[in-house]
Amino acid sequence: MFFKRLDEDVRAVLDNDPAARSRLEILITYPGVHALSMHRLASSLFRLKLRLPARIVANICRSRTGIDIHPGARIASGVFIDHGSGVVIGETASVGKGTVLYQGCTLGGTGKEKGKRHPTVGEYCVISAGAKVLGNITVGDYSRIGAGAVVLTDIPPRCTAVGVPAKIVVKDGKKVKSAYENL
Repeated sequence: MFFKRLDEDVRAVLDNDPAARSRLEILITYPGVHALSMHRLASSLFRLKLRLPARIVANICRSRTGIDIHPGARIASGVFIDHGSGVVIGETASVGKGTVLYQGCTLGGTGKEKGKRHPTVGEYCVISAGAKVLGNITVGDYSRIGAGAVVLTDIPPRCTAVGVPAKIVVKDGKKVKSAYENL
C-alpha cells in the first residue's frame, strides 16, 4: 500500500512539474513527496491512537520540509505539493486525489471550535501560492483557488475563485460577472 501511494505521488509530480526529470530525482529531492510519505506514517500512528509519536513524526517532517501537516488530516494519494515551504494542513482537513498545493497555502481553521473545522478540498483542485482556505468549507472537484485568495465559503465544482474574500470568477469554464470587474 505504501509503495502504491508513493508511486501515485511520484506520478503526480511527473504529471504536474515540467522541471521533474526522473523518478529518482523526485524521490530524493522533492520535499512535497517526503512530506506526504512522512504524513502517512504519522497518520497511521494517529489513527492507532499513538498521538504523541504521530505528532513527533509530524514535527520532524515540518522541520525537514517546511510543510506542516497535522497527523489527523486525510490526504489522498496523487496529491502534489509544489515548492511546499509554508504549506499548512489542519487536523480535520481532507485533500482529494490529484490536487496540487503550492507554497504558502493554508487549509486551516477559523477559531477554537470543536469537530470538523478545516476545509475539504475535492479531487483535481489547484490551491495556488499563498491562498488561505479556512473553516469547515468545501472546495468542489476541479476547482482552482487563485494566489493569495482567502476562501471563507464553499466553492462549487469546476470554479475559479480569486481575491480577498474570494469570489468566483469562472464557473464551468465561463466567466462570471463579479464585483472585481468594476474596480
